[in-house]
Amino acid sequence: MSRLSMNWVLTWALALGVMLPGASFAAPLVAERQPVNMTAIGMFFVFVMATLAITWWAARQTKSTADFYTAGGGISGFQNGLAIAGDYMSAATLLGLSSLVFAKGYDGFVYTVAFFMGWPVITFLMAERLRNLGKFTFADIVSYRLDQNRIRTFAAFGSLTVVCCYLVVQMVGAGQLIKLLFGLDYRTAVMVVGVLMLVYVIFGGMIATTWVQIIKAVLLLAGGTTLAGLALAEFGFSLENLAQRAVDAHAIGSAIMGPGAMLADPINAASLSLGLVFGIAGLPHILMRFFTVPNAKEARKSVFYATGFIGFFFLVVMVLGFAAIVIVGQDPQFFVDGQLGGALIGGGNMVAMHLAKAVGGNLFLGFLSAVAFATILAVVAGLALAGASAISHDLYATVLKKGRASERDEMRVTRIATVGLGLVAIGLGILFEQQNVAFLVGLTFGIAASTNFPVLIMAMYWKGLTTRGALLGGCAGLISALVLVILSPAVWVAVLGHAEAIYPYDHPALFSMPLAFLVIVVVSRMDRSARAERERAAFDDQFVRAQTGLGAAAASSH
Repeated sequence: MSRLSMNWVLTWALALGVMLPGASFAAPLVAERQPVNMTAIGMFFVFVMATLAITWWAARQTKSTADFYTAGGGISGFQNGLAIAGDYMSAATLLGLSSLVFAKGYDGFVYTVAFFMGWPVITFLMAERLRNLGKFTFADIVSYRLDQNRIRTFAAFGSLTVVCCYLVVQMVGAGQLIKLLFGLDYRTAVMVVGVLMLVYVIFGGMIATTWVQIIKAVLLLAGGTTLAGLALAEFGFSLENLAQRAVDAHAIGSAIMGPGAMLADPINAASLSLGLVFGIAGLPHILMRFFTVPNAKEARKSVFYATGFIGFFFLVVMVLGFAAIVIVGQDPQFFVDGQLGGALIGGGNMVAMHLAKAVGGNLFLGFLSAVAFATILAVVAGLALAGASAISHDLYATVLKKGRASERDEMRVTRIATVGLGLVAIGLGILFEQQNVAFLVGLTFGIAASTNFPVLIMAMYWKGLTTRGALLGGCAGLISALVLVILSPAVWVAVLGHAEAIYPYDHPALFSMPLAFLVIVVVSRMDRSARAERERAAFDDQFVRAQTGLGAAAASSH
Protein backbone atom coordinates (compact mmCIF):
# COMPACT_ATOMS: atom_id res chain seq x y z
CA MET A 1 0.00 0.00 0.00
CA SER A 2 2.81 2.45 0.88
CA ARG A 3 4.58 2.11 -2.49
CA LEU A 4 1.31 2.61 -4.37
CA SER A 5 0.45 5.62 -2.20
CA MET A 6 3.85 7.20 -2.81
CA ASN A 7 3.48 6.81 -6.55
CA TRP A 8 0.02 8.35 -6.51
CA VAL A 9 1.10 11.27 -4.33
CA LEU A 10 3.99 12.03 -6.67
CA THR A 11 1.65 11.80 -9.65
CA TRP A 12 -0.81 14.24 -8.07
CA ALA A 13 2.01 16.60 -7.12
CA LEU A 14 3.27 16.67 -10.71
CA ALA A 15 -0.26 17.19 -12.00
CA LEU A 16 -0.83 20.11 -9.65
CA GLY A 17 2.56 21.55 -10.46
CA VAL A 18 1.59 21.61 -14.13
CA MET A 19 -2.00 22.75 -13.64
CA LEU A 20 -1.62 25.62 -11.18
CA PRO A 21 1.22 27.60 -12.80
CA GLY A 22 -0.48 27.30 -16.16
CA ALA A 23 -3.70 28.56 -14.66
CA SER A 24 -1.98 31.50 -13.01
CA PHE A 25 -0.42 32.57 -16.29
CA ALA A 26 -3.90 32.55 -17.80
CA ALA A 27 -5.26 34.72 -15.00
CA PRO A 28 -5.58 38.00 -16.92
CA LEU A 29 -7.95 36.27 -19.34
CA VAL A 30 -10.44 35.23 -16.69
CA ALA A 31 -10.26 37.77 -13.87
CA GLU A 32 -9.73 41.46 -14.41
CA ARG A 33 -8.30 43.79 -11.77
CA GLN A 34 -6.53 40.92 -9.99
CA PRO A 35 -2.77 41.63 -9.91
CA VAL A 36 -0.76 38.42 -9.72
CA ASN A 37 1.22 38.33 -6.46
CA MET A 38 4.25 36.18 -7.26
CA THR A 39 5.44 36.22 -3.63
CA ALA A 40 2.10 34.86 -2.47
CA ILE A 41 2.11 32.27 -5.24
CA GLY A 42 5.60 31.14 -4.27
CA MET A 43 4.64 30.70 -0.61
CA PHE A 44 1.48 28.93 -1.68
CA PHE A 45 3.50 26.33 -3.58
CA VAL A 46 5.95 25.91 -0.71
CA PHE A 47 3.04 25.06 1.56
CA VAL A 48 1.43 22.70 -0.94
CA MET A 49 4.66 20.78 -1.46
CA ALA A 50 5.31 20.64 2.31
CA THR A 51 1.85 19.20 2.98
CA LEU A 52 2.24 16.70 0.14
CA ALA A 53 5.47 15.58 1.82
CA ILE A 54 3.54 15.13 5.08
CA THR A 55 0.94 13.11 3.20
CA TRP A 56 3.63 10.89 1.69
CA TRP A 57 5.08 10.29 5.17
CA ALA A 58 1.64 9.66 6.67
CA ALA A 59 0.77 7.17 3.93
CA ARG A 60 3.73 5.06 5.03
CA GLN A 61 2.53 5.18 8.67
CA THR A 62 -1.10 4.30 7.88
CA LYS A 63 -1.40 0.53 8.11
CA SER A 64 -4.89 -0.04 9.60
CA THR A 65 -8.33 1.52 9.84
CA ALA A 66 -7.45 2.79 13.33
CA ASP A 67 -4.46 4.63 11.84
CA PHE A 68 -6.58 6.01 9.02
CA TYR A 69 -9.54 7.18 11.14
CA THR A 70 -7.90 8.18 14.45
CA ALA A 71 -4.09 8.18 13.91
CA GLY A 72 -3.96 5.02 16.01
CA GLY A 73 -5.00 6.96 19.15
CA GLY A 74 -1.39 8.12 19.54
CA ILE A 75 -1.82 11.92 19.54
CA SER A 76 -1.02 13.73 22.81
CA GLY A 77 -3.39 16.16 24.49
CA PHE A 78 -1.32 19.20 23.55
CA GLN A 79 -0.94 18.07 19.93
CA ASN A 80 -4.64 17.28 19.71
CA GLY A 81 -5.49 20.64 21.27
CA LEU A 82 -3.56 22.36 18.50
CA ALA A 83 -5.20 20.11 15.91
CA ILE A 84 -8.69 20.84 17.28
CA ALA A 85 -7.90 24.55 17.18
CA GLY A 86 -6.66 24.07 13.63
CA ASP A 87 -9.85 22.24 12.76
CA TYR A 88 -12.10 24.85 14.37
CA MET A 89 -10.31 28.05 13.29
CA SER A 90 -11.65 27.78 9.79
CA ALA A 91 -12.21 30.08 6.84
CA ALA A 92 -15.12 31.57 8.77
CA THR A 93 -12.80 32.58 11.60
CA LEU A 94 -10.08 34.41 9.71
CA LEU A 95 -11.95 35.53 6.60
CA GLY A 96 -15.64 35.58 7.52
CA LEU A 97 -15.56 36.94 11.07
CA SER A 98 -13.02 39.66 10.32
CA SER A 99 -15.17 40.70 7.35
CA LEU A 100 -18.29 40.60 9.51
CA VAL A 101 -16.73 42.89 12.11
CA PHE A 102 -15.51 45.15 9.28
CA ALA A 103 -19.05 45.47 7.92
CA LYS A 104 -21.21 45.21 11.07
CA GLY A 105 -19.02 46.09 14.05
CA TYR A 106 -20.64 44.91 17.30
CA ASP A 107 -22.82 42.33 15.58
CA GLY A 108 -19.68 40.61 14.35
CA PHE A 109 -18.39 40.62 17.94
CA VAL A 110 -21.52 38.78 19.11
CA TYR A 111 -20.96 36.16 16.41
CA THR A 112 -17.39 35.70 17.61
CA VAL A 113 -18.37 35.28 21.28
CA ALA A 114 -21.13 32.82 20.39
CA PHE A 115 -18.72 30.67 18.38
CA PHE A 116 -16.53 30.42 21.48
CA MET A 117 -19.24 29.74 24.08
CA GLY A 118 -19.82 26.18 22.97
CA TRP A 119 -16.47 24.98 24.29
CA PRO A 120 -17.48 24.74 27.97
CA VAL A 121 -20.22 22.33 26.86
CA ILE A 122 -17.57 20.13 25.25
CA THR A 123 -15.18 20.49 28.19
CA PHE A 124 -17.49 19.65 31.07
CA LEU A 125 -20.18 17.48 29.53
CA MET A 126 -18.69 15.57 26.64
CA ALA A 127 -14.90 15.25 26.21
CA GLU A 128 -14.28 12.45 28.71
CA ARG A 129 -17.36 10.43 27.79
CA LEU A 130 -16.64 10.78 24.09
CA ARG A 131 -13.20 9.21 24.52
CA ASN A 132 -14.37 6.46 26.88
CA LEU A 133 -17.35 5.37 24.80
CA GLY A 134 -16.24 5.91 21.20
CA LYS A 135 -13.90 4.27 18.74
CA PHE A 136 -13.95 6.04 15.36
CA THR A 137 -17.13 8.15 15.04
CA PHE A 138 -19.78 9.65 17.33
CA ALA A 139 -22.18 6.98 16.03
CA ASP A 140 -20.20 4.50 18.16
CA ILE A 141 -21.47 6.37 21.24
CA VAL A 142 -25.06 6.85 20.14
CA SER A 143 -25.40 3.19 19.17
CA TYR A 144 -23.62 1.83 22.27
CA ARG A 145 -26.82 0.41 23.78
CA LEU A 146 -29.29 1.10 20.95
CA ASP A 147 -30.02 -0.67 17.68
CA GLN A 148 -26.77 -0.61 15.72
CA ASN A 149 -28.14 -0.66 12.19
CA ARG A 150 -30.87 1.95 12.51
CA ILE A 151 -28.97 4.35 14.77
CA ARG A 152 -25.77 4.20 12.72
CA THR A 153 -27.74 4.82 9.54
CA PHE A 154 -29.34 7.91 11.05
CA ALA A 155 -26.04 9.13 12.54
CA ALA A 156 -24.29 8.69 9.21
CA PHE A 157 -26.87 10.76 7.34
CA GLY A 158 -26.88 13.40 10.09
CA SER A 159 -23.10 13.62 9.92
CA LEU A 160 -23.09 13.82 6.13
CA THR A 161 -25.65 16.63 6.16
CA VAL A 162 -23.58 18.71 8.57
CA VAL A 163 -20.34 17.87 6.73
CA CYS A 164 -21.76 18.95 3.37
CA CYS A 165 -23.09 22.21 4.82
CA TYR A 166 -19.75 23.00 6.45
CA LEU A 167 -17.85 22.06 3.30
CA VAL A 168 -19.76 24.84 1.54
CA VAL A 169 -18.23 27.35 3.96
CA GLN A 170 -14.68 26.17 3.37
CA MET A 171 -15.00 25.89 -0.40
CA VAL A 172 -16.43 29.41 -0.71
CA GLY A 173 -13.59 30.84 1.37
CA ALA A 174 -10.96 28.84 -0.51
CA GLY A 175 -12.33 29.74 -3.91
CA GLN A 176 -12.38 33.45 -3.14
CA LEU A 177 -8.91 33.32 -1.61
CA ILE A 178 -7.28 31.62 -4.60
CA LYS A 179 -9.23 33.86 -6.95
CA LEU A 180 -7.66 36.85 -5.22
CA LEU A 181 -4.22 35.25 -5.04
CA PHE A 182 -3.91 33.89 -8.57
CA GLY A 183 -6.53 35.85 -10.45
CA LEU A 184 -8.16 32.51 -11.24
CA ASP A 185 -11.76 32.01 -12.19
CA TYR A 186 -13.71 31.18 -9.01
CA ARG A 187 -14.89 27.80 -10.26
CA THR A 188 -11.38 26.75 -11.19
CA ALA A 189 -10.16 27.82 -7.74
CA VAL A 190 -12.80 25.69 -6.02
CA MET A 191 -11.79 22.68 -8.13
CA VAL A 192 -8.13 23.13 -7.16
CA VAL A 193 -9.05 23.00 -3.46
CA GLY A 194 -11.20 19.91 -4.03
CA VAL A 195 -8.32 18.07 -5.71
CA LEU A 196 -5.85 18.88 -2.93
CA MET A 197 -8.38 17.79 -0.29
CA LEU A 198 -8.71 14.42 -2.00
CA VAL A 199 -4.94 13.92 -1.98
CA TYR A 200 -4.57 14.57 1.75
CA VAL A 201 -7.44 12.37 2.88
CA ILE A 202 -7.17 9.48 0.42
CA PHE A 203 -3.49 8.87 1.00
CA GLY A 204 -2.68 10.25 4.44
CA GLY A 205 -5.84 9.75 6.48
CA MET A 206 -6.02 11.13 10.02
CA ILE A 207 -2.24 11.16 10.52
CA ALA A 208 -1.70 13.55 7.61
CA THR A 209 -4.82 15.54 8.48
CA THR A 210 -3.72 15.95 12.12
CA TRP A 211 -0.25 17.23 11.28
CA VAL A 212 -1.56 19.58 8.60
CA GLN A 213 -3.97 20.93 11.23
CA ILE A 214 -1.22 21.34 13.84
CA ILE A 215 1.12 23.16 11.45
CA LYS A 216 -1.73 25.29 10.20
CA ALA A 217 -2.78 26.23 13.75
CA VAL A 218 0.74 27.36 14.65
CA LEU A 219 1.08 29.38 11.45
CA LEU A 220 -2.39 30.90 11.83
CA LEU A 221 -1.80 31.95 15.43
CA ALA A 222 1.59 33.42 14.51
CA GLY A 223 0.33 35.11 11.35
CA GLY A 224 -2.81 36.52 12.95
CA THR A 225 -0.93 37.83 15.98
CA THR A 226 1.71 39.45 13.78
CA LEU A 227 -0.98 41.05 11.60
CA ALA A 228 -2.79 42.37 14.68
CA GLY A 229 0.46 43.79 16.02
CA LEU A 230 1.28 45.53 12.74
CA ALA A 231 -2.27 46.91 12.54
CA LEU A 232 -2.25 48.14 16.17
CA ALA A 233 1.05 49.89 15.51
CA GLU A 234 -0.92 52.19 13.21
CA PHE A 235 -2.93 53.27 16.26
CA GLY A 236 -0.09 53.56 18.75
CA PHE A 237 -1.07 50.17 20.23
CA SER A 238 -4.09 51.85 21.78
CA LEU A 239 -7.38 49.98 21.60
CA GLU A 240 -9.20 53.18 22.59
CA ASN A 241 -7.64 55.02 19.65
CA LEU A 242 -8.52 52.12 17.37
CA ALA A 243 -12.17 52.17 18.47
CA GLN A 244 -12.50 55.93 18.10
CA ARG A 245 -11.01 55.99 14.63
CA ALA A 246 -13.17 53.04 13.56
CA VAL A 247 -16.26 54.95 14.67
CA ASP A 248 -15.10 58.03 12.77
CA ALA A 249 -14.36 56.05 9.61
CA HIS A 250 -17.40 53.79 9.42
CA ALA A 251 -20.45 54.86 7.42
CA ILE A 252 -22.82 54.34 10.36
CA GLY A 253 -20.49 55.96 12.91
CA SER A 254 -20.95 55.12 16.59
CA ALA A 255 -23.74 52.68 15.72
CA ILE A 256 -21.10 50.02 14.96
CA MET A 257 -20.41 49.82 18.70
CA GLY A 258 -23.96 48.72 19.48
CA PRO A 259 -26.41 46.03 18.33
CA GLY A 260 -27.42 46.44 14.72
CA ALA A 261 -29.77 44.91 12.20
CA MET A 262 -28.44 41.38 12.71
CA LEU A 263 -29.65 41.40 16.32
CA ALA A 264 -32.72 43.59 15.91
CA ASP A 265 -35.08 40.61 16.00
CA PRO A 266 -34.84 38.80 19.37
CA ILE A 267 -36.13 35.54 17.91
CA ASN A 268 -33.47 35.55 15.23
CA ALA A 269 -30.79 36.42 17.80
CA ALA A 270 -31.88 33.64 20.16
CA SER A 271 -31.97 31.12 17.31
CA LEU A 272 -28.49 32.12 16.21
CA SER A 273 -27.16 31.86 19.77
CA LEU A 274 -28.58 28.39 20.36
CA GLY A 275 -27.14 27.14 17.10
CA LEU A 276 -23.66 28.51 17.67
CA VAL A 277 -23.38 27.43 21.32
CA PHE A 278 -24.66 23.87 20.94
CA GLY A 279 -23.81 23.29 17.30
CA ILE A 280 -20.13 22.73 18.04
CA ALA A 281 -21.10 19.66 20.10
CA GLY A 282 -22.68 18.17 16.98
CA LEU A 283 -19.88 18.75 14.46
CA PRO A 284 -18.60 15.31 13.34
CA HIS A 285 -15.07 16.45 12.46
CA ILE A 286 -14.62 18.02 15.93
CA LEU A 287 -16.09 15.02 17.76
CA MET A 288 -13.85 12.67 15.77
CA ARG A 289 -10.73 14.34 17.13
CA PHE A 290 -11.40 13.00 20.64
CA PHE A 291 -10.76 9.47 19.43
CA THR A 292 -7.18 10.30 18.38
CA VAL A 293 -5.88 10.56 21.97
CA PRO A 294 -4.99 7.53 24.13
CA ASN A 295 -7.30 8.20 27.11
CA ALA A 296 -9.88 10.48 28.70
CA LYS A 297 -7.25 12.53 30.56
CA GLU A 298 -5.64 13.51 27.26
CA ALA A 299 -9.09 14.26 25.85
CA ARG A 300 -9.70 16.81 28.62
CA LYS A 301 -6.26 18.31 28.03
CA SER A 302 -7.12 18.61 24.35
CA VAL A 303 -10.12 20.79 25.09
CA PHE A 304 -8.20 22.88 27.62
CA TYR A 305 -5.45 23.73 25.14
CA ALA A 306 -7.86 24.16 22.22
CA THR A 307 -10.03 26.58 24.21
CA GLY A 308 -7.04 28.76 25.04
CA PHE A 309 -5.77 28.88 21.46
CA ILE A 310 -9.20 29.54 19.98
CA GLY A 311 -10.18 32.18 22.54
CA PHE A 312 -6.97 34.10 21.95
CA PHE A 313 -7.37 33.97 18.19
CA PHE A 314 -10.96 35.21 18.33
CA LEU A 315 -9.69 38.29 20.19
CA VAL A 316 -7.11 38.78 17.44
CA VAL A 317 -9.84 38.56 14.79
CA MET A 318 -11.82 41.30 16.53
CA VAL A 319 -8.81 43.61 16.38
CA LEU A 320 -8.33 42.81 12.69
CA GLY A 321 -11.94 43.64 11.86
CA PHE A 322 -11.95 47.04 13.55
CA ALA A 323 -8.47 47.93 12.24
CA ALA A 324 -9.61 47.11 8.72
CA ILE A 325 -12.48 49.62 9.01
CA VAL A 326 -9.85 52.37 9.15
CA ILE A 327 -6.96 50.97 7.14
CA VAL A 328 -8.78 49.08 4.37
CA GLY A 329 -12.06 50.98 4.37
CA GLN A 330 -10.36 54.29 3.60
CA ASP A 331 -7.95 53.07 0.92
CA PRO A 332 -9.32 53.14 -2.67
CA GLN A 333 -6.80 50.54 -3.92
CA PHE A 334 -8.82 47.76 -2.25
CA PHE A 335 -12.12 48.63 -3.92
CA VAL A 336 -13.32 47.83 -7.42
CA ASP A 337 -12.72 50.87 -9.66
CA GLY A 338 -11.28 52.68 -6.64
CA GLN A 339 -14.76 53.54 -5.33
CA LEU A 340 -14.69 53.81 -1.53
CA GLY A 341 -17.66 52.05 0.03
CA GLY A 342 -18.19 49.93 -3.07
CA ALA A 343 -17.37 46.27 -3.65
CA LEU A 344 -14.08 45.00 -2.27
CA ILE A 345 -11.65 43.45 -4.76
CA GLY A 346 -11.84 39.68 -4.37
CA GLY A 347 -15.20 39.77 -2.59
CA GLY A 348 -16.53 40.67 0.84
CA ASN A 349 -14.64 37.88 2.62
CA MET A 350 -11.16 39.19 1.73
CA VAL A 351 -10.87 41.98 4.33
CA ALA A 352 -8.09 40.24 6.30
CA MET A 353 -6.08 39.69 3.13
CA HIS A 354 -6.32 43.36 2.15
CA LEU A 355 -5.31 44.38 5.67
CA ALA A 356 -2.25 42.14 5.42
CA LYS A 357 -1.19 43.86 2.21
CA ALA A 358 -1.82 47.32 3.65
CA VAL A 359 0.37 46.87 6.75
CA GLY A 360 2.85 44.22 5.59
CA GLY A 361 3.10 44.53 1.82
CA ASN A 362 3.10 41.73 -0.73
CA LEU A 363 5.47 39.58 1.32
CA PHE A 364 3.15 39.43 4.31
CA LEU A 365 0.12 39.07 2.06
CA GLY A 366 1.80 36.06 0.51
CA PHE A 367 2.48 34.52 3.91
CA LEU A 368 -1.03 35.10 5.24
CA SER A 369 -2.59 33.87 2.00
CA ALA A 370 -0.65 30.61 2.31
CA VAL A 371 -1.69 30.35 5.97
CA ALA A 372 -5.33 31.02 5.13
CA PHE A 373 -5.17 28.40 2.41
CA ALA A 374 -3.63 25.98 4.92
CA THR A 375 -6.52 26.80 7.26
CA ILE A 376 -9.08 25.87 4.66
CA LEU A 377 -7.32 22.72 3.50
CA ALA A 378 -6.93 21.43 7.06
CA VAL A 379 -10.62 21.93 7.85
CA VAL A 380 -11.76 20.54 4.50
CA ALA A 381 -9.59 17.46 5.01
CA GLY A 382 -11.04 16.92 8.49
CA LEU A 383 -14.58 17.29 7.18
CA ALA A 384 -13.97 14.91 4.29
CA LEU A 385 -12.48 12.34 6.66
CA ALA A 386 -15.46 12.62 9.03
CA GLY A 387 -17.92 12.23 6.16
CA ALA A 388 -16.04 9.36 4.57
CA SER A 389 -15.77 7.52 7.90
CA ALA A 390 -19.53 7.84 8.39
CA ILE A 391 -20.06 6.14 5.03
CA SER A 392 -17.38 3.45 5.32
CA HIS A 393 -17.35 2.67 9.06
CA ASP A 394 -20.99 3.26 10.00
CA LEU A 395 -22.91 2.43 6.82
CA TYR A 396 -20.67 -0.02 4.95
CA ALA A 397 -18.70 -1.92 7.60
CA THR A 398 -21.31 -2.00 10.39
CA VAL A 399 -24.73 -1.75 8.75
CA LEU A 400 -24.23 -3.45 5.39
CA LYS A 401 -21.46 -5.91 6.27
CA LYS A 402 -22.56 -6.47 9.90
CA GLY A 403 -19.00 -5.95 11.17
CA ARG A 404 -17.53 -8.55 8.81
CA ALA A 405 -15.86 -6.17 6.33
CA SER A 406 -12.10 -6.50 5.99
CA GLU A 407 -9.92 -3.47 6.74
CA ARG A 408 -8.82 -3.43 3.10
CA ASP A 409 -12.41 -3.22 1.86
CA GLU A 410 -13.32 -0.57 4.44
CA MET A 411 -10.35 1.59 3.41
CA ARG A 412 -11.32 1.19 -0.25
CA VAL A 413 -14.88 2.37 0.46
CA THR A 414 -13.50 5.29 2.47
CA ARG A 415 -11.45 6.49 -0.48
CA ILE A 416 -14.38 6.14 -2.88
CA ALA A 417 -16.59 8.07 -0.45
CA THR A 418 -13.94 10.79 -0.19
CA VAL A 419 -14.00 11.26 -3.96
CA GLY A 420 -17.79 11.54 -3.87
CA LEU A 421 -17.67 14.11 -1.06
CA GLY A 422 -15.05 16.06 -2.97
CA LEU A 423 -17.34 16.34 -5.99
CA VAL A 424 -20.26 17.40 -3.79
CA ALA A 425 -18.09 20.01 -2.07
CA ILE A 426 -16.99 21.49 -5.40
CA GLY A 427 -20.58 21.71 -6.64
CA LEU A 428 -21.89 23.33 -3.46
CA GLY A 429 -18.95 25.74 -3.30
CA ILE A 430 -19.79 27.00 -6.79
CA LEU A 431 -23.51 27.33 -5.96
CA PHE A 432 -22.99 29.41 -2.79
CA GLU A 433 -20.25 31.70 -4.14
CA GLN A 434 -21.80 34.99 -2.99
CA GLN A 435 -22.66 34.05 0.62
CA ASN A 436 -20.70 35.37 3.63
CA VAL A 437 -18.84 32.39 5.07
CA ALA A 438 -19.39 33.33 8.73
CA PHE A 439 -23.13 33.47 8.08
CA LEU A 440 -23.03 30.05 6.41
CA VAL A 441 -21.29 28.64 9.46
CA GLY A 442 -24.16 29.91 11.60
CA LEU A 443 -26.61 27.94 9.48
CA THR A 444 -24.42 24.83 9.67
CA PHE A 445 -24.17 25.04 13.44
CA GLY A 446 -27.95 25.35 13.64
CA ILE A 447 -28.38 22.08 11.75
CA ALA A 448 -25.73 20.34 13.91
CA ALA A 449 -27.40 21.60 17.09
CA SER A 450 -30.76 20.25 15.93
CA THR A 451 -29.63 16.89 14.58
CA ASN A 452 -26.52 15.40 16.19
CA PHE A 453 -26.31 17.20 19.53
CA PRO A 454 -29.75 16.22 20.97
CA VAL A 455 -29.31 12.53 20.18
CA LEU A 456 -25.69 12.45 21.37
CA ILE A 457 -26.22 14.24 24.68
CA MET A 458 -29.32 12.19 25.50
CA ALA A 459 -27.53 8.95 24.63
CA MET A 460 -24.77 9.80 27.10
CA TYR A 461 -26.90 11.14 29.96
CA TRP A 462 -30.50 9.88 29.83
CA LYS A 463 -31.28 6.32 30.80
CA GLY A 464 -34.75 6.49 29.26
CA LEU A 465 -33.53 6.98 25.67
CA THR A 466 -34.69 4.31 23.23
CA THR A 467 -33.86 3.56 19.61
CA ARG A 468 -37.30 4.72 18.49
CA GLY A 469 -37.00 7.99 20.39
CA ALA A 470 -33.49 8.70 19.11
CA LEU A 471 -34.47 8.01 15.50
CA LEU A 472 -37.68 10.00 15.43
CA GLY A 473 -36.26 12.86 17.49
CA GLY A 474 -33.09 13.08 15.43
CA CYS A 475 -35.03 12.94 12.17
CA ALA A 476 -37.44 15.62 13.43
CA GLY A 477 -34.52 17.90 14.23
CA LEU A 478 -32.75 17.20 10.93
CA ILE A 479 -35.81 17.59 8.69
CA SER A 480 -37.14 20.68 10.45
CA ALA A 481 -33.72 22.36 10.42
CA LEU A 482 -33.18 21.64 6.73
CA VAL A 483 -36.67 22.78 5.78
CA LEU A 484 -36.33 25.99 7.76
CA VAL A 485 -32.92 26.72 6.24
CA ILE A 486 -34.28 26.16 2.72
CA LEU A 487 -37.28 28.40 3.43
CA SER A 488 -35.14 31.12 5.06
CA PRO A 489 -34.00 34.34 3.36
CA ALA A 490 -30.46 32.96 3.00
CA VAL A 491 -31.58 30.20 0.60
CA TRP A 492 -35.16 30.88 -0.51
CA VAL A 493 -34.37 34.46 -1.55
CA ALA A 494 -30.59 34.77 -1.98
CA VAL A 495 -29.96 31.41 -3.69
CA LEU A 496 -33.28 30.34 -5.20
CA GLY A 497 -34.30 33.85 -6.24
CA HIS A 498 -37.80 34.08 -4.74
CA ALA A 499 -39.15 37.49 -3.78
CA GLU A 500 -39.90 36.72 -0.13
CA ALA A 501 -38.87 34.00 2.33
CA ILE A 502 -41.52 31.66 3.75
CA TYR A 503 -39.61 31.29 7.05
CA PRO A 504 -38.70 34.87 8.05
CA TYR A 505 -35.70 34.08 10.28
CA ASP A 506 -32.14 33.32 9.25
CA HIS A 507 -31.44 30.47 11.70
CA PRO A 508 -33.46 27.34 12.57
CA ALA A 509 -32.16 26.21 16.00
CA LEU A 510 -34.71 27.98 18.23
CA PHE A 511 -37.48 25.86 16.72
CA SER A 512 -35.75 22.73 15.41
CA MET A 513 -33.55 21.91 18.44
CA PRO A 514 -36.35 21.98 21.07
CA LEU A 515 -38.50 19.96 18.66
CA ALA A 516 -35.79 17.28 18.48
CA PHE A 517 -35.54 17.06 22.30
CA LEU A 518 -39.32 17.02 22.69
CA VAL A 519 -39.81 14.18 20.21
CA ILE A 520 -36.92 12.21 21.77
CA VAL A 521 -38.44 12.41 25.25
CA VAL A 522 -42.07 11.83 24.28
CA VAL A 523 -41.43 8.89 21.95
CA SER A 524 -38.93 7.25 24.31
CA ARG A 525 -41.35 7.45 27.25
CA MET A 526 -44.15 5.98 25.14
CA ASP A 527 -41.96 3.09 23.97
CA ARG A 528 -42.77 0.05 26.14
CA SER A 529 -41.33 -2.61 23.87
CA ALA A 530 -39.06 -5.37 25.14
CA ARG A 531 -36.16 -3.87 23.16
CA ALA A 532 -36.71 -0.51 24.85
CA GLU A 533 -36.56 -2.12 28.32
CA ARG A 534 -33.28 -3.85 27.43
CA GLU A 535 -31.87 -0.55 26.17
CA ARG A 536 -32.75 1.19 29.42
CA ALA A 537 -31.23 -1.63 31.46
CA ALA A 538 -27.98 -1.39 29.46
CA PHE A 539 -27.46 2.21 30.55
CA ASP A 540 -25.78 1.19 33.82
CA ASP A 541 -23.00 -0.62 31.98
CA GLN A 542 -22.59 2.38 29.65
CA PHE A 543 -22.47 4.75 32.63
CA VAL A 544 -19.63 2.82 34.29
CA ARG A 545 -17.57 2.83 31.10
CA ALA A 546 -18.30 6.52 30.45
CA GLN A 547 -17.06 7.44 33.93
CA THR A 548 -14.08 5.09 34.25
CA GLY A 549 -13.05 4.16 30.71
CA LEU A 550 -13.09 0.45 31.63
CA GLY A 551 -13.19 -1.49 28.37
CA ALA A 552 -12.42 1.53 26.19
CA ALA A 553 -8.79 0.55 25.55
CA ALA A 554 -9.78 -2.97 24.59
CA ALA A 555 -12.47 -1.73 22.23
CA SER A 556 -10.08 0.69 20.57
CA SER A 557 -7.57 -2.04 19.86
CA HIS A 558 -9.99 -4.11 17.78
